[in-house]
Amino acid sequence: MNPSTTRPYDGLTPDTVLDAVEAAGFRVDGRQLALNSYENRVYQVGLDEDGGGPLGDARFLVAKFYRPNRWSDAQILEEHAFTTDLAGREIPVIAPLAIDGRTLHHHATFRFALYPRRGGRAPELEDPSVLEWMGRFIARIHAVGETQPFVHRPELGIEDFGVASRDYLLANGFIPPDLLEAWRGAADLAIEGARAAFERTPDASRLRLHGDCHAGNVLWTPQGPHFVDFDDARTGPAVQDLWMLLSGDRESMGAQLRHVLAGYEDFREFDDRELRLVEALRTLRLMHYSAWIARRWDDPAFPMAFPWFNTQRYWQDRVLELKEQVAAMQEPPIVPAR
Repeated sequence: MNPSTTRPYDGLTPDTVLDAVEAAGFRVDGRQLALNSYENRVYQVGLDEDGGGPLGDARFLVAKFYRPNRWSDAQILEEHAFTTDLAGREIPVIAPLAIDGRTLHHHATFRFALYPRRGGRAPELEDPSVLEWMGRFIARIHAVGETQPFVHRPELGIEDFGVASRDYLLANGFIPPDLLEAWRGAADLAIEGARAAFERTPDASRLRLHGDCHAGNVLWTPQGPHFVDFDDARTGPAVQDLWMLLSGDRESMGAQLRHVLAGYEDFREFDDRELRLVEALRTLRLMHYSAWIARRWDDPAFPMAFPWFNTQRYWQDRVLELKEQVAAMQEPPIVPAR
């Protein structure tokens, strides 16, 4: 099992959170609510009536404390610059607050950023008009994303999401001995299939992405979507920010894709050849997800949030899942229903 015993958030007490926000120039009133986040720690913090800082009379803000040793300062600031640029172009993303010209702050041993609080609900992705709306705004994000590259943030690729995930799980003894051969064989075939898909699509776009654009990272309001949590922003193909909006069988995904692309192509042309990558990207995400939980298993929040992880049943299901993905990558790509 993972030999690490590091508990990265042991020192992040409620008092530390409030002290950090006050050190950034706000006056807090003691209210604090932990929001749904595992990779980082995110809190809604109540402010005194006049708030202080650049929010004026706002009553709440959101404080995001970054997981130590995941991203460098340069990588975090590159994400902040991207979202700030998007917000400046009236694209509905939640960008960090700049306080005295800085968006990344330090307190005790932690790095954090502060955001305005925005409400909203999950988007209704079964509604064609919502899918078109989402497509339009993702295209606008991509139109900005392709104007310049990330310098410090990595690229979404097979080595990081596939090979490194497989190797970590094997090296740290997470796979049960009786499933080791079956899982390793399925993982190897899955990586081979993903590599073949990328080789068949050598001209896929490479641009700055949201990177984790699923419904949980979208707040829907009467005015449309707000995109949140660019923590996984990377360089990659445009289709990465589209495929996670699709669900169901191939027919259903084809119908959903038609509506997403109808909105997307109002603002940016989409290269249909990238659809060859959908199942490869899904495969890489599935492998990365298992390794992500494994890498965080010494964080007490993870065993509580994912009690089913690392059970015999979990790994049996992963073997079957990878085999299904190997087959899916050999099928013709999903296409927009006409």
